[in-house]
Amino acid sequence: MSSTRDLGHAQAAPDRYPAGGGASRAGRRQAHDAEGPLTGVGTLWRFMLRRDRTRILVWTASIGALYAFCVVALGRMFADPEAQQARAAIMRTPASVLMSGPGYGLNHYTLGPIMANELLLWIAASVALMSILQVVRHTRAEEESSRSELLRAQPLGRHAPTFAAVGTVVVANLAIAVVGFLALIGGGLPVASSVAYVLGVFGAALCFGAVALVFSQLSANARTASGLSIAVVLASVFVRGAGDMQAVGGSPLSWASPFGWAQQTRLYVELRWWPLLLPLAFALACLALAAALGARRDFGAGLLPGRLGRATAKASLRSPHALVWRQQRTATAWWGVGMFVSFLAMGTYIDQMGTMVSDMAANNPIVGDIFDTSDMVGSFTHIMFLFGVLAAVGYGISAVQRARGEESSGRLELTLATPVSRHRWLAANLGVPTVASAALVALGALGMFAGAASVGVTDPGIGQYLLAAVVYLPAMAVIVFLTAALFAWVPRLITAAWALVAFGFVEGMLGDALNLPGWLRGFSPLHWVPNPLATGATNYWPLVWLSLLAGALAAATFVGFRRRDVPMV
Repeated sequence: MSSTRDLGHAQAAPDRYPAGGGASRAGRRQAHDAEGPLTGVGTLWRFMLRRDRTRILVWTASIGALYAFCVVALGRMFADPEAQQARAAIMRTPASVLMSGPGYGLNHYTLGPIMANELLLWIAASVALMSILQVVRHTRAEEESSRSELLRAQPLGRHAPTFAAVGTVVVANLAIAVVGFLALIGGGLPVASSVAYVLGVFGAALCFGAVALVFSQLSANARTASGLSIAVVLASVFVRGAGDMQAVGGSPLSWASPFGWAQQTRLYVELRWWPLLLPLAFALACLALAAALGARRDFGAGLLPGRLGRATAKASLRSPHALVWRQQRTATAWWGVGMFVSFLAMGTYIDQMGTMVSDMAANNPIVGDIFDTSDMVGSFTHIMFLFGVLAAVGYGISAVQRARGEESSGRLELTLATPVSRHRWLAANLGVPTVASAALVALGALGMFAGAASVGVTDPGIGQYLLAAVVYLPAMAVIVFLTAALFAWVPRLITAAWALVAFGFVEGMLGDALNLPGWLRGFSPLHWVPNPLATGATNYWPLVWLSLLAGALAAATFVGFRRRDVPMV
């Protein structure tokens, strides 16, 4: 690949080489060095920003809306001192520390410490995910698709794509920081801590973007680079949680995570700025390491050798279903681990949830709108499964969107040129994500039962937890099949399915508190799911209608995909 790069430079600047006789290796190297390793970085950076302007806008609007929503919703829910201190009692439990933060400000738990303890980690993790995807998209994925080779046929420095990708991520993170800052101060929070808040999110996200740069040099494919980077994010979340559980305010282990650096600024309590220097130093070190590694590898290759495959494929890989499963099994496994661990932690709340939420609802009617205080275990379980279902649906949408990626990359055309029909290929790309999403919810049910059993609560039993998960499957199928129908009929709008996920969260959690009209709430398939753990009779008829709707969307998907051209750009 290095010879291809040199050939590209020779074609771009033929006057540098002797006519007819070609160029010596030393001459080519001298010409390349004259350009410099960062030649063209500004032009490439502007191109990346133009290419990703819609993505950056969507991410900024989504995270900004999350900031604004939480400021308003949490401010209303915990407006009086009694509700604040009842919430603080919950945040002192080990499971809450694991899933949130070190607990600064719990003695005076106002909106500022609530936002810092309960939201910072998850916003930072979301922006970190965006940074990873953006970095891998513009570095390793471009090399893997050979598009970078075409760019390097022009006067372009070897490190220009790396630094241009970093610049793009910085712009996206700054846009999110500005919108988040405006939402925080709009909610009446202090300016200084709000600045530190968004800078902490910015720094943590930049750290993981820099980690993705390093893995993009080590790995030979984008999927591995993304997977390893996301694994580092998950490890950082649990390392921070383990450190914070060891001591009030965190322990030395808490400082081993970029998320811990952001939380150790003690936002809205005793603000300190110096921990924000740590992510900057870490990101610069990773950038230098990525540049050094990039200079030592061949273009298009990774420093880590690829694992040798079998000489002949297994018989089980002869079907499209097996191929799709092989492509998605690693992601499915990680999602499964995350789902089980999250619900395991939630299950540990069961024994104390009744007393805590009842005390909160006595002083805060909004909490009473969210939880049914007459049946606390059933209400809590149903709402927690709503979170898990939204996560599983998110996985399903992402998996179906990979089908769009197969088409836009040109691989689908090659597949359909073999004895694989459109219907078999589509059934595989729709069936595997659907089954995997259902399995994720089942793992959540097992995790919640295990967590409840660990604190001595065995009623309801495992069968009832599984039933509480199963009733969500028709609504999940509606959302996943809607995504598939958009792919089949109007692929450009496939990302619109995420809006239904966002609305499902708002409707399910705050529909009663916000007094949303019934006709509006009915647009969420999750609204029609009954709670089998509730006391009294349960109406299961909505599940029949949801199942019929899911079947109609599946049929429309196959009809639409059969009728349109492939690829559709």
